Amino acid sequence: MNYEQARLLRILVPLQIGRNLLIKSSGESTSGKAQQQRTPSARMSFLLCLALMVVCLPVTSFAQPVALSPPQLDQLVARIALYPDPLLANILTASTYWDEIPEAAAWADQHSYLKGDALAQAMQADHLQWDSSILALLPFPSVLDMMAHEPAWTEQLGNAVLTQNPDVMDAVQRMRQRARNYGYLTTNGYINVIATGGYIQILPVNPDVLYVPYYDPLVVFAPPRPGFAIGGAIRFGPGITIGAMFGGWGWWLGSGFAWPSHTVLIDRRPWGRVWVNRAEYIHPYVHPWARPVGPRVETHRLRR
Repeated sequence: MNYEQARLLRILVPLQIGRNLLIKSSGESTSGKAQQQRTPSARMSFLLCLALMVVCLPVTSFAQPVALSPPQLDQLVARIALYPDPLLANILTASTYWDEIPEAAAWADQHSYLKGDALAQAMQADHLQWDSSILALLPFPSVLDMMAHEPAWTEQLGNAVLTQNPDVMDAVQRMRQRARNYGYLTTNGYINVIATGGYIQILPVNPDVLYVPYYDPLVVFAPPRPGFAIGGAIRFGPGITIGAMFGGWGWWLGSGFAWPSHTVLIDRRPWGRVWVNRAEYIHPYVHPWARPVGPRVETHRLRR
């Protein structure tokens, strides 16, 4: 049983129990007087089950999540710590809208044959309703797929970004430093690794083309075994071009970090969504994407 199924059961089971009690108590009576006597008892049972349903809901639905320790954060960010800064910044912000990611991942997978401006045009034509931080990741279907297939991890990452973002950024730096010390993280034809002021930046060689890295955290964050080829530990997927048409989704001026101040930058503007303002925060994009009025539509043929 996965995480979402368990949450659903916490809601459905008490409701079904209450419904059965209500039907049983109401159905046992054989006269109007008996019905009047038993109905309050049935209603009380049903109300108790509703209370049980509320108690069974995850605490994180109502209260701020418990802060994670540095080792827990290191483990949490290990799989994404070596991503280029612009892509990592968008992953962190998108994770705070974890409930929108599964549907967006499905759309991205169905339209993975579209690239560049054709993809941006399809995104507009389909009236996509998700937050701009999610839309910014649609050119990276493998990233969205990873986040969608690990919903518990994605939600935990999003909660950490909302509640302890400076600690998340520190964890990223610890893991980068570890990979660099072991010789895995180096400049190559895909990324520039820049270590200045005690912080490590990972920037794309071409600002308009990003490559998704693939690596095993158990390998790159541990001392290399004798004879192991360090150079092949981090591989890169095909280049993904981010053109001007993606400006409305935070790519206009670029995304990244102001590492010394522990700030996430989207369109070179500080991302300010935290736990207390998560319901109303709207990021000030340079060219904001206006969500279309009405439901999402499919205006072009899917790849079969």
